[in-house]
Amino acid sequence: MGLSAQTIREGLDVVAASEPMIADAIQRVGYPEPRIRERGYQTLLRIIVGQQVSVAAAASVWNKLEEELGPGTPAEALLASDFDVLRACGLSRQKQGYARSLCELVTSGGLDLSHLPEDDEDAISQLVQIKGIGRWSAEIYLLFAEGRPDIWPAGDLAVQVGLGKILGMEHRPSESEIRALAESWRPHRGSVAIFTWHAYANPAL
Repeated sequence: MGLSAQTIREGLDVVAASEPMIADAIQRVGYPEPRIRERGYQTLLRIIVGQQVSVAAAASVWNKLEEELGPGTPAEALLASDFDVLRACGLSRQKQGYARSLCELVTSGGLDLSHLPEDDEDAISQLVQIKGIGRWSAEIYLLFAEGRPDIWPAGDLAVQVGLGKILGMEHRPSESEIRALAESWRPHRGSVAIFTWHAYANPAL
């Protein structure tokens, strides 16, 4: 499960003690709510289903998959389904390839989602074996589903924009810039990432 509200608050307080602008932003917009997803196959499949479509469209596809394949869209059932059945549920050819890649790794034991490596980079390396799961998707999974406290999705546009607002920067910082900026925030970068999403569209900043 993702980081708890208490863990997020404690992590932000540690960082804010040495970063006055983060402390000021917390005063202005408050602490963020947790972002929690279930650990396991279903969350990764939902990430694939939701790529490049609206939340409503992704929910519609997921509901159709569950109606066709059963609750939770079991990996074995998806692998046994033909192209037209999955297409009718809303999965494109490309997404079917991604979904089958995930299901094959899970059912074969090639990916054990209950025992990913403790090292974050090693865990990311395992997750990106799945077609359609890049570094950003892997980081989001590890942060929201596993609650790893030091995940820092520096390639995320909202993280970049949000951090730029928090720090009063005149330009959107690049991925390399925010990786460098966040080095001193270890091991609480996950809490800061969740705060940047909270701050991203907040008019108080």
